[in-house]
Amino acid sequence: MEPVSSGEGSSTSHADDGLLRAAAAFEGEGTCIAAARQMAADFLTRAHTEHGVAVSQRAVELSRLVVSELVTNARKYAMGPILLDLRITGDLVEVAVWDSDPVLPVARAADAGRVGQHGLEIVMAVCQGFEAMREPVGKRITARLALTDAPRRDRDGRRQVPPA
Repeated sequence: MEPVSSGEGSSTSHADDGLLRAAAAFEGEGTCIAAARQMAADFLTRAHTEHGVAVSQRAVELSRLVVSELVTNARKYAMGPILLDLRITGDLVEVAVWDSDPVLPVARAADAGRVGQHGLEIVMAVCQGFEAMREPVGKRITARLALTDAPRRDRDGRRQVPPA
């Protein structure tokens, strides 16, 4: 797949390792959240239509949600650019967001009375894998989501077997 530019410096490619991936740098402007959400949807749509990857509508919507939450947090808590990296690995889509703030996010305890600040809880609830890592500069948050509605994976990446 040839690189394709769209949005604020994004590209999609078929990497040497056989993975489909897309990446973009955003300045952190107000429109970057919507642009990142659209980029995720477009990437998964292209993976399905151009490369025959099985992608459910649920996967597209959850990817948009996760991208929205992670980019929103990066925009809110870090100064400067935001990097979004999407890749398909097996039957998962990996969403990675880098920002310049080295402080790792911590999911807050559930509190039905709290208004707002539920984004990380939501991300962790819908993904099959989650990791937050410090980088030499800033941090990278990675969430992995199933591309199809089945098979499901647990947080350690193991396939979940539905009850008989």
